Amino acid sequence: MTDQLSPRGRTARMDHPPMYVAPRTVVKPTLDGTLDDAIWGHAPWTEEFEDIEGDLKPRPYHSTRARMMWDDEYFYVGARLVEPHVWGTLTDHDVIIYEDNDFEVFLDLNETCQHYIELELNALNTTWDLMLTRPYRAGGVRFNGWEFHGLKTAVHIDGTLNDPSDEDRGWTVEIAFPWSSLADTTTRTLPPADGEQIRVGFSRVEWEHEIVDGQYRKVPNRPEYNWVWSPTGVIDMHRPERWGVVQLSDRTSDLPGCRPLDEWENRTKLVDLFEAQRTWRLEHGRYTNALEDLGMEDEGILLQATERQFIARLGSFTIDHEWRLSREESKWKRG
Repeated sequence: MTDQLSPRGRTARMDHPPMYVAPRTVVKPTLDGTLDDAIWGHAPWTEEFEDIEGDLKPRPYHSTRARMMWDDEYFYVGARLVEPHVWGTLTDHDVIIYEDNDFEVFLDLNETCQHYIELELNALNTTWDLMLTRPYRAGGVRFNGWEFHGLKTAVHIDGTLNDPSDEDRGWTVEIAFPWSSLADTTTRTLPPADGEQIRVGFSRVEWEHEIVDGQYRKVPNRPEYNWVWSPTGVIDMHRPERWGVVQLSDRTSDLPGCRPLDEWENRTKLVDLFEAQRTWRLEHGRYTNALEDLGMEDEGILLQATERQFIARLGSFTIDHEWRLSREESKWKRG
């Protein structure tokens, strides 16, 4: 999917991302794609997915929701996609799955927008898994050869696949992400402890179709819809700072509330600064050391920049030219 700026502009305020508490499961679900196991009843549904651009676009015309739980071996995701015409064409692993209708999961275990994981799958249960060093717009590199060793996925079709002669009800997905396969993407202990948080993004790609010679076909020259749990404000899922907050709980029921992200306003101002620096460099061939060049007030921001690098701090968070958004406790000096 492309990175297209929306009319909200580069300094639009970001709403706090959605929050979710994932219960520990004491029984492993049967991964058949149906979500029929009673244990899934302990995992609440997310909110209905929205358009990726949020209130700039109409609400999706098909329902999508997800649920999550975990144990010592796996992080589990289930999803239900209402769809009257379930179709899929891609059967080769690691092809670009969003050329079909698909369901996508993004995981940032570091909460730094670095070394995050993406998984896409279609109604044929064909998968594409990859790791990115950082978002594309920050010069991120995509590692297609990265694999989820031990990954388990299952799809159930509520209807008939690739049959335009009838109307379907949709498809459901079950995924088990092995914590062990994520160890090379983070320095944190896995699985995370009770109360710890990770960042999770969900996306559903939906193409308009037509029926030609008894077969489904995408309508030519029509862009896809992107329906997501946490809108990014732009047509770009590679905005880890805007993904949902998932807090792991040792409880199976009577779940606690989710702890909001701290210093959210400071984080959003630093994201604004990154976008402004990116624009400035595209226009001038360098970064700037002056906040006024970026149309920003001081507001306590500490900025240091050279032609090719910058780092900025506000509160206890920093951001740099490589899009590391992280907590930084070191002391800075002005000037």
